Amino acid sequence: MTLIQLKYAVCAAGENSFNDASKKLFISQPSLSNAIAILEKEIGIEIFNKTKTGISLTTEGEEFIGYARQVLEQYDLLDAKYISRKETKKKFSVSMQHYTFAVNAFIEIIRQYGMDTYEFEVYEEKTNTIIENVKNRKSELGILYLNDFNRKILGKLFDDYRLKFHPLFDCGLYVYMWKEHPLAKHSLIDIDELMEYPCLSFTQGQHNSFYFAEEVLSTLPYKKIIKASDRATLLNLMVGINGYTICSGIICEELNGSDYVAVKLNSDEKMTIGYISRKDARLSQIGESYIAELKRFEEKSML
Repeated sequence: MTLIQLKYAVCAAGENSFNDASKKLFISQPSLSNAIAILEKEIGIEIFNKTKTGISLTTEGEEFIGYARQVLEQYDLLDAKYISRKETKKKFSVSMQHYTFAVNAFIEIIRQYGMDTYEFEVYEEKTNTIIENVKNRKSELGILYLNDFNRKILGKLFDDYRLKFHPLFDCGLYVYMWKEHPLAKHSLIDIDELMEYPCLSFTQGQHNSFYFAEEVLSTLPYKKIIKASDRATLLNLMVGINGYTICSGIICEELNGSDYVAVKLNSDEKMTIGYISRKDARLSQIGESYIAELKRFEEKSML
């Protein structure tokens, strides 16, 4: 197994076909296919599913590519420091559910560490993609929640992927809505009062199971429900049709402005905000700093 083979495999993993990857690598498609075949034979697994319509990673291939990326990144660091002797930026990447406070903490880390020595990546993603990003080392950390409903299923997935969930703080449930919503002035809202208004939730794509839902109480028989793929659309729907969503109650006016409010939901349900990381990797210094920033929001969760 050589670095060239790893480079070929990682490049192919990001394309729809060997033909597309070969163009990026400036080699012939047969040469790339042959190199991948030799690599697969050497390591004893099939990295790619190969069909007439293109290629995709196998389950074992996803794990292998995750390790391969890490090896190539480490080699680039060694090359930059000892061979090319050029300055390279360290990387820090986080994947998260749609939590403004997590973005706020990310901004604070950028301010602390600066962009001269670090390259930052932040992804607001579907729940399954967050888990996959941490599993495949695309992100060092994944920010999401567990509760009594999804804990067993997601916990099993974490174990299968050799990930660990670290709880940060527990939250009650709040109704997040536009400040002019008819219920916005209430101090406490019953679930029955919400049924006449559209419930807004983030779509989970092909993993649209209740267990992957970003919103707590996703199994309730809502009369009206609308799914969106991004936070900006969700906020627009709150204003346009008096929609609402169920959240942790931690809001950041610095980013979302003062046009939205969180009102306590009359429910004993709890959600635990936390982060996932790989069991085989220690948190980087900047990762630990980011977690410290997240913990500052614990007091806000006790609204």
